[in-house]
Amino acid sequence: MSVSGYLWVELGIFLAVLVILTVYSAKKTQSIHDFAISSSQLGPYTLGLSFAATFFSAATFMGYPGWSYAWGYSNLWLFLSLIGAAPLGIIAIGKIVRKVNTAQKSLSLPDWLGDYYQSSFLRVGSGIIMLFNIFYIAAQFTAGAQIFQRLLGFSYLGGLITIAAIVVAYVFVGGTFADVYTDAVQAIIMAITGVFVFISGIMIFGDGSINSAFRNVSNNLKQQDGNLIKVLNPESGNYYAVYAIVGIFVIQFAFSAQPQLFNKVLSLKRERDLGKMLATYIVTAFLCLLVIFGGFYARADTPGLDDPDISLLNYVTGTLPAVLAALVAVVILAAALSTTDGLFVVMSTVFANDVYRKYLAARVFRQTDQEKIDETALTISRYSVLVVGVLACLLVLQPPDFLGNLMWTGISGVSAGTLGPVLYAVFVRKSTSPRVADISMVAGFLSYIIIFFGGLETAPMVAGAWSTLIGIVVMFSLATMWRTVETRRVNSE
Repeated sequence: MSVSGYLWVELGIFLAVLVILTVYSAKKTQSIHDFAISSSQLGPYTLGLSFAATFFSAATFMGYPGWSYAWGYSNLWLFLSLIGAAPLGIIAIGKIVRKVNTAQKSLSLPDWLGDYYQSSFLRVGSGIIMLFNIFYIAAQFTAGAQIFQRLLGFSYLGGLITIAAIVVAYVFVGGTFADVYTDAVQAIIMAITGVFVFISGIMIFGDGSINSAFRNVSNNLKQQDGNLIKVLNPESGNYYAVYAIVGIFVIQFAFSAQPQLFNKVLSLKRERDLGKMLATYIVTAFLCLLVIFGGFYARADTPGLDDPDISLLNYVTGTLPAVLAALVAVVILAAALSTTDGLFVVMSTVFANDVYRKYLAARVFRQTDQEKIDETALTISRYSVLVVGVLACLLVLQPPDFLGNLMWTGISGVSAGTLGPVLYAVFVRKSTSPRVADISMVAGFLSYIIIFFGGLETAPMVAGAWSTLIGIVVMFSLATMWRTVETRRVNSE
């Protein structure tokens, strides 16, 4: 049987599991709290797996090996940042966020910020910034579309519509329950695939010897281009200088406060379970990230590909048995789904809860029937999934040059606008004016627009890092000034 034949069978089994989990989830989704954070009914191991699956998307299984293929060993900086900086961000931010939320009962990142600082402007503004995650969703859609196109004979547009329809359908029905349960399954097969891809190169290039395999791969890459084996690759888009590497570690730390990950922390039933959730994530993350080595193997096996993002697909279909190559393709689809569904839940929650329920219904329309408000919010949350799905598809009617760059365009914008207020709340925990948080949000986000879209820095991760730091500096500086002024005012009275 061909790769496409096996892929149809394995994809059918995978989708059947999704349907079962989605039907189960739909029965448990009765309110906006269920849709957004599963009413904190999920355990730490399930959430840890879901956290890893959401963290690692199709960009991990196509875009990140694509960077390995294009830029060589310098891409190992990404591996280190994801294993080192990202867990530090979770440790630093997650515990306090969860502790504060036992009282706040917030449903999302904009909701949490708005409640903490008592600022409607911050709530709605950060909610609008969440729209940048459409870039992130679009990156997952185009990855799935290329799987359907290259392995199943679909047109690119047909594949795009298919992958969008699948994920929209089960998030529309099941919300966070569907997101987390399906993610847990996807995380397990993603981790297995990462190990499998890593070992495959050892068997193919080194006859079972790790030293021999990497010696042979390194010699091959060196003969192609000496920059491919350098610690810093001056021809790469991300790893061309020390300051760029520092920026990547900064933005990976910031990534831990991304909204689709943030709501996993809010979903924890007990605060003490955060450690178990984090340990589950770290182990799963390490195994998933081994897939990055597939890009090195692909470059050694088939140099000269026009599209680096398809390097892993090209490697597995050309060197592995058809049944295993098809399994890798299914896992890439699972990776796309596992991140996209979490993003959909977050963005729909922003529209339904943060904008409508907490702001329009309460402050503009001044509605008092809470049952009707909640019913309307759940309806908005579901139908906004459809709107976001259409917009994301329109963004990638033509596939991007690099999946990873498209994804990080969205992540960096969200981090730049939100991390300053988040870190102040986590590390300082002293009262400040809501206007300080408002200004930090605007300063960070606008600086990203200027730095990245203005062409001052072309690498979205690096541009996001500097913009995020600007937002943080503005937040802490203005908060200090505000406390000084308030202290003097109180003393004078």
